[in-house]
Amino acid sequence: MQHIPKISESEWEVMKLIWKNHPITAEQIVLMLPDQIEWSDQTVRTFLNRLLKKRAIGYEKSGRGYKYYPLVSEEECVRAESQSFVKRVFGGAAGLMVTRFLEDAHLSDVEIEQLRKILTDKQAKNGKDSDA
Repeated sequence: MQHIPKISESEWEVMKLIWKNHPITAEQIVLMLPDQIEWSDQTVRTFLNRLLKKRAIGYEKSGRGYKYYPLVSEEECVRAESQSFVKRVFGGAAGLMVTRFLEDAHLSDVEIEQLRKILTDKQAKNGKDSDA
C-alpha cells in the first residue's frame, strides 16, 4: 500500500472537488466551493501547494495555468483517516467506536438491516478465516 498523506480539514474540501472534477484548475475550485467557504484564489493556491508537497495531487500545464488531478484515491484517504481516528479516539477499538456511534445514531429500518447484513457477512468471513 502506498503512503497516504495526512490531509487537513481545509485540504479535504479542496480534495473533494479534485476527486469529483479532475482535471480541474484553481479558478474552477474557487468557483465550486460551497457557499459557506469564502476562500480567496490565493488561499486555494496555498492548499494546492500543500497538497502537491504531500504528493496527494499532481498537475499538468494547461495554457498559462495548471490543471490538478489526484494521486491518491478518495477511498484510500477515507480508509487512512478512519483508521487514524479509531486509533486516536478509541485506542484502536473499532467495536467500541461502532457501539458509541450506534447508541447515538437514529437509523431507519433499512439502515439497520444493512448493518445487520454487514455484521452477518463479517461473522461468516471470520468463521472461514479461523478454519484456515
